[in-house]
Amino acid sequence: MGFKILTLNNISPLGLERMPRDSYEVASEIGHPDAVLVRSQNMHEMDLPASIKAVARAGAGVNNIPIDRLSEAGVPVFNAPGANANAVKELVIAGMLMAARNLGEAWDYVRHLEGDGESLQKAVEAGKKQFVGFELPGRTLGVVGLGAIGVQVANAALNLGMEVAGFDPKMTVERAWQLSSGVRQALSLDDLFAKADMVTVHVPLNDHTRGLVKGSRIGLMNDGGVVLNFARGGIVDEAAIAEALDSGKLSRYVYDFPSPALKSHPRTIALPHLGASTHEAEENCAVMVVNHLRDFLENGNVRNSVNFPEAVMPRGGGSRLAVANSNVPGIVGHISTELAGAGLNIIDLLNKSRGELAYTLLDVEGSIPDSVVDRIRAVEGVLSARVV
Repeated sequence: MGFKILTLNNISPLGLERMPRDSYEVASEIGHPDAVLVRSQNMHEMDLPASIKAVARAGAGVNNIPIDRLSEAGVPVFNAPGANANAVKELVIAGMLMAARNLGEAWDYVRHLEGDGESLQKAVEAGKKQFVGFELPGRTLGVVGLGAIGVQVANAALNLGMEVAGFDPKMTVERAWQLSSGVRQALSLDDLFAKADMVTVHVPLNDHTRGLVKGSRIGLMNDGGVVLNFARGGIVDEAAIAEALDSGKLSRYVYDFPSPALKSHPRTIALPHLGASTHEAEENCAVMVVNHLRDFLENGNVRNSVNFPEAVMPRGGGSRLAVANSNVPGIVGHISTELAGAGLNIIDLLNKSRGELAYTLLDVEGSIPDSVVDRIRAVEGVLSARVV
């Protein structure tokens, strides 16, 4: 069986090479695609072909993808968490150093100096007093969100001699193993801000995190603090940031999402969304997400999906059926009844749920007739069903 993959952006060739040409057709214009590979293109207004079985984002953030619409159609959305973690970590550290040592203003000052020889050196010495900064060792960094990126940032800051406090009520066991024991646990967001000279945020943008960095929390920070945002623009309250910068409560706001309100403020360092803009990160993201996409299309397994439960089952022989459905009682029973009615014996079964969605993999003896799959699709609550 061959698969058609629609690409909406330039995807790293290293990732595309993971799809064998004898079984995958990959193009930026293609009819009836089985899956979509995307980076930053906005899909919210896109007409989604009924043939789509999966959407794969070669990156971590998925704000450009209509997840609710895809979930209603039983379509998983994959991303590549952690593949760009080192790239973002390095940019956060660079942002901290730029803020601490006033590097942007100092560089701009020298660029506009005139004269040569002795006159230039006099101007350099006369002007450098404007750019006196501070050193990082002994300062406290607060890290909000201890996922793949947050953990790397926290560990790197410790290695720079900083005190580090972290907060993440949903931290995974895997990330806990990776986090240095030197990172202190903050009891709450307010507790973290109250400890911090610098705060960096590494959480997705949703209803719970929108405006997380607000005036009352900034007010808890040490005077002359620094806020770094390489996650999403909406996580901070820009009006509160501007007020804190004007008052001197904050000395810098370093962020990756230029906005009209703040990009020209003299105390901001605005970067053009460089977080994952390295060749290595683009390659890592493409390779990771293509591997997950292939495993789903070829085996029905779900790894690193933002809307589907994690579901991985080794092949048990026979035919495999993959079913996505609303997370309501009785559907697995309906599926089993249809298979039994066709004389098909179940070898292995995996059923997982996540919120309002459930996903089931079944290995059965023999081949599964199209008529049986059609009857399963017709069961109330079933969103999608296919033989893998």
